[in-house]
Amino acid sequence: MDAFFLQQLINGLTLGAVYGLIAIGYTMVYGIIGMINFAHGEVYMISAYLCAIGLALLASFGIQSFPLLIFGTLIFTVAVTAVYGWAIERIAYRPLRNSTRLAPLISAIGMSLILQNYVQLSQGPNQQGIPTLLSGVLRFHVDDGVVQITLTKIFILVAAVGGMGVLTWIIQFTRLGRICRATQQDRRMASILGINTNRVISLVFVIGASMAGLAGVLVTMNYGTFDFYAGFIIGIKAFTAAVLGGIGSLPGAMLGGLLLGVAEAQFAGLVNSDYKDVFSFSLLVVILIFRPQGLLGRPVVAKV
Repeated sequence: MDAFFLQQLINGLTLGAVYGLIAIGYTMVYGIIGMINFAHGEVYMISAYLCAIGLALLASFGIQSFPLLIFGTLIFTVAVTAVYGWAIERIAYRPLRNSTRLAPLISAIGMSLILQNYVQLSQGPNQQGIPTLLSGVLRFHVDDGVVQITLTKIFILVAAVGGMGVLTWIIQFTRLGRICRATQQDRRMASILGINTNRVISLVFVIGASMAGLAGVLVTMNYGTFDFYAGFIIGIKAFTAAVLGGIGSLPGAMLGGLLLGVAEAQFAGLVNSDYKDVFSFSLLVVILIFRPQGLLGRPVVAKV
């Protein structure tokens, strides 16, 4: 296998894993209430700032060990982003749940703009960053070339797959997961059977925000820089990944993210990086023409 192709494949898988984590938030919210949380990308953006704040707080206490730093930062970031997810549901969605479908959409866009400007005013418009936490590179000789993967990318892949695995296990094999699936299938019947659907919907927003928080920490570790506008583009890409894999399907969200990341990386490396976004959305259009429900989504059957 060509070394350059393999290198771009590794880069694409790393990027796609992050897309998949963020896409989980979109797909879970849509699966429960049938609406898109367009403020989800800003939750990811906030998690990048929280990652830097968490690292600074831990370093101020003299903690230098990487496992302690990253574990403490993950707990802090995921916990705070979960609160943001809960607040978005309570403020932007719950009061409008029984209104027209357009009202929550406009509310979510407004919440996205509020969060962007809130971070810009509180943290400043300039790009910020963190130092490299995990150094080291693994190199492999392939044919006449060299393929390298940083320890940070390995950590991202392991953490992303681990987070997805834990979440899938919770949804498929726990009481909490059965409650979520029941609410997704028929919210009214679930309420009649005694399930607190309002609490389930809030929980879904919390879980989605937590996954975005995890993604924010991983991306910040990899690239080191971020700004108040970082959530817009990656949020659109993650939403594209969710639709590509089949919105409403957790495995579809991760599959769509990986496919989108690999396609972007290969196109950027082999053709032109300036048009990688055009290629990504063109790929989405082509797939939806032949499979409108996405790769792992279920076809919608109209009720007669």
